[in-house]
Amino acid sequence: MPGSTDTGRVQVISRRVIKPPAPAPETTIHLTPWDLRLITIDYIQKGVLLPKPKHEHGQAAVDRLASSFARVLALFHPFAGRLAVDERAGGTVTVSLRCTGEGAEFIHAAAPGVTAADITGDLYVPSELVASLFPLNGLVSADAASADDGEPRRSPLLAAQVTELDDAVFVAASLNHAAGDGTTFWHFVNTWSDMSRRSGGGDDTSERPLPVLERWFLDTCPVPVPLPFAKLEHAVRRPENHQPPLQECFFHFSGESVKKLKARANAEVRSTVMSGEADTATDVTISSLQAVLGHLWRSVCRARRLEPSQKTTYVLLIGCRGRVKGIPAAGYVGNAVVPCKVTSTAGEVVGKGLGWAALQLNRAVASFDEAALVRESLERWVRDPRLAYNTDLLGAADVGTGSSPRFDVYGNDFGWGKPVAVRCGPGNKLDGKTTVFEGRGGGGAVALEVCLAPDALARLVADDEFMHAVTAP
Repeated sequence: MPGSTDTGRVQVISRRVIKPPAPAPETTIHLTPWDLRLITIDYIQKGVLLPKPKHEHGQAAVDRLASSFARVLALFHPFAGRLAVDERAGGTVTVSLRCTGEGAEFIHAAAPGVTAADITGDLYVPSELVASLFPLNGLVSADAASADDGEPRRSPLLAAQVTELDDAVFVAASLNHAAGDGTTFWHFVNTWSDMSRRSGGGDDTSERPLPVLERWFLDTCPVPVPLPFAKLEHAVRRPENHQPPLQECFFHFSGESVKKLKARANAEVRSTVMSGEADTATDVTISSLQAVLGHLWRSVCRARRLEPSQKTTYVLLIGCRGRVKGIPAAGYVGNAVVPCKVTSTAGEVVGKGLGWAALQLNRAVASFDEAALVRESLERWVRDPRLAYNTDLLGAADVGTGSSPRFDVYGNDFGWGKPVAVRCGPGNKLDGKTTVFEGRGGGGAVALEVCLAPDALARLVADDEFMHAVTAP
């Protein structure tokens, strides 16, 4: 649909539906409890800021991206489908992914007068500007579903937006959370960038693993899984207009800074200060990420001015690929993470030091038990489905981390240079939500997008102990 639509500083030049060049036969993929649990939250939204092509006209670069987007859809063909709802007798519904080949949305936009520095030049994320660089804002995953009653199909499972800035290009994607998790999201984007880069010359293939499209279920799990709602809409909670204000900052920790935090945490774990736990801590090695997140947890408790007796929980996501029998270590398309919670008091987190806080996170990961965390929880979920709602995921004193520094962000060269930054879209923004990425420049660097209430975030930015480890933008 050609024509320009002005959305603030970003003008939409064209929208098109892109289909795989060779549509696969129409099939149905049943969704697992992990997939279904997330049908009530927002799409996954991530994007990379790329240099402006020097030897390729803007439209030519966009056409290259659209062409390679179509080809990668042939590999990830379920993303060109839609969700379908079957309303059953007895007041239940089932939701499946129908591989219809209807296509994904591709948007070409421009932001005249906007530069890369407008996005990356400050610790604070310019939320309205960044949000305008993403498609499918404000949707929950259930919005891609429609009942088999002849009504028109609804939102696509996947959309991409390519926005030309004055001196850069922002490539963003939004993926339905029932269709996949962060690992699946970056697998798609990595494969897309490989195909785009190689289409400029040489073999039009990707070095990434092929997607494994078959979903994993427990042997005892009913397929499809019934949900206890007469209509799927009854499961959805729309956000209210009076949501509390939030702000985000993007913090970068250099490889050297991360090494210092890790060394400090491990030294504290082994020190005499921890003598009461020496028997259980002598063989522990705090990882780089655990040290950074422990540093964040302590700092956020201070920034929120929590009372020492206030309970605070850190919610970590543990990946199940390669950990759970039957789920491939690479290529599995879908959701395959389980939440792991660590609870303490603010007084302990702040007062007992970085090593102690990081050790609690370390122990949580080390205690991963396939039977308890995966099999028992899935069996329990099927008996009593509990859908995820953003308003319930984190309490007022909690912190939660999504994504992973292992995701390949800076390898996404679409044909004219590697990314200079990564940013999140507006979906799933919560007070205490932290998104972790690999840091720019490699060498063990880590980046965190931290979302907090404005007053708490201001105090975090003014916290000398926290900011001493942060590298200037």
